[in-house]
Amino acid sequence: MRILIYGAGMRVEPWLADLRAALPTADVAEWTPGAAPADYAIVWAPPQQLIDEQPGLRAIFNLGAGVDPVMKLRLPAGLPVVRMEDAGMAVQMAEYVCHALIRHFRELDGYEHDMRARRWGVRKPRERKDWPVGILGLGVLGQRVARAVASFEFPVRGWSRTPRVMDGVECFAGPDQLDAFLAGTRVLVCLLPLTADTADILNRRTLGRLLPGAYLINIARGAHLVDDDLLALLDSGHMAGATLDVFRTEPLPLDHPFWGDARITLTPHGAARTLREASVTQIVGKLVALERGEPVAGVVDPTRGY
Repeated sequence: MRILIYGAGMRVEPWLADLRAALPTADVAEWTPGAAPADYAIVWAPPQQLIDEQPGLRAIFNLGAGVDPVMKLRLPAGLPVVRMEDAGMAVQMAEYVCHALIRHFRELDGYEHDMRARRWGVRKPRERKDWPVGILGLGVLGQRVARAVASFEFPVRGWSRTPRVMDGVECFAGPDQLDAFLAGTRVLVCLLPLTADTADILNRRTLGRLLPGAYLINIARGAHLVDDDLLALLDSGHMAGATLDVFRTEPLPLDHPFWGDARITLTPHGAARTLREASVTQIVGKLVALERGEPVAGVVDPTRGY
């Protein structure tokens, strides 16, 4: 079995070492142009050249939660793309969302500003019942986030493409129920995969459906959000703020209006990082299963894009 690994902007040496240790009989190598034919590729944001030069691949493993960098390539018909399932990312996402939610709900950002200005102020407590949190996307990551938010006794709502049932979560599904989901949400958390259907989904119309004083937390993809629409809704007062971890262009250009806007908290696409040990364990388990002819979970449906 020959395995190639490629990661845009990644140090692949530690991955090579771990994969070789876990699969001592396999030939594991970093992909470079003109590499010898391989059976499997483990990738993050690969170039089209890798796909074109490796017509014999039996599967591609994606080193991240979002598979859009792979799915936008021209892939051979029938080539399985296998996504990561959690591998330590879900708890990181839950931490991030709960931190951003509580920081805004408890007005800790406001207290921080006051204290820096040497101003001693007390703010009126808010009622959790008035702050329903909507999770846009109820996959593995979204469900983990929903459970974490619910543990702090916020009302939790969830929207997914197909119907789901979760204890303690009011669930909505499909395009026909999206507006009803948004209309009862004050804090919106985006955890959708990026597809043709979800690009620009966070726009003036959808964000405008949220309860007044709404807050956005986007940890999915920058292309979900129409930047100018968010700024317009912030200026109108309909939205109170946002925490954004992902952007259309990364790194965020220095002249982008998000920089320096006190209503927006920015982080550099770090809400959840791929954990090598957990990822290698998951990939190796699936590789062994595929070699045995067994089915594996996490195979991307090309018609849906995730």
